[in-house]
Amino acid sequence: MQNEHTPMGEGAANAVDAVVEKAQEIGSAVAEKASQVGQAAAEKAASVAANVKDAAVQRATQVKDAVVKQATSAGAAVAKKAAAVKTAVKKAVAAKKAAPKPAAKKAAKKAAKKAKPARKAAKKAVKKAARKAARKARPAKKAARKAVKKATKKVARKARTAKKAVKKGAKKKTAKKAARKKGRRTTMHSSAGKKLYAVRDAKGHFKDIQTYKRAHTMDMRRKSKAEKKK
Repeated sequence: MQNEHTPMGEGAANAVDAVVEKAQEIGSAVAEKASQVGQAAAEKAASVAANVKDAAVQRATQVKDAVVKQATSAGAAVAKKAAAVKTAVKKAVAAKKAAPKPAAKKAAKKAAKKAKPARKAAKKAVKKAARKAARKARPAKKAARKAVKKATKKVARKARTAKKAVKKGAKKKTAKKAARKKGRRTTMHSSAGKKLYAVRDAKGHFKDIQTYKRAHTMDMRRKSKAEKKK
């Protein structure tokens, strides 16, 4: 049996320490990589959201210009009809002054009656133009909302994936630490050249040393929980 103070025991301990140090380096690299992935996902999401916002603003500007153009056209039509009504009223007033009072009254009523459909038609045209503009703007607004919602879902999904990766790396690191604290197993050779199987405790002291053949045979007889499930 080898003592922990023998050169062979010290070499085994050094080898185990080297393996532990390597595992720690790998865990740190995994955590750093996961952090970089999360940051890249956040930057990509911000870029996508900015592009969507710019597209929505551009579309809204186009819709607004179209609405203004239609409203201007409708206003011009209304102004034209109003000018015609004003001319008709002036003519009626002039006729009223020139003609006897009953005739002037009749002419004024006639002019007002003629002007009423024009005013009604002008109001209807303005309402129709406004409704049409609103109807055209509706799909653009809906598309913008849908795009923003989709981009937000994509960003959330990427953030969840990055978070999961970081959590998984941390979990693996914790599990390795727990296993290392629980106990370590080492193979070594006796002075006669026979392969040995040594178990250390959390402090690194030998708990049990037996021949590798015997330990391996006992392990083969037993089945782990994972093997039993299969």
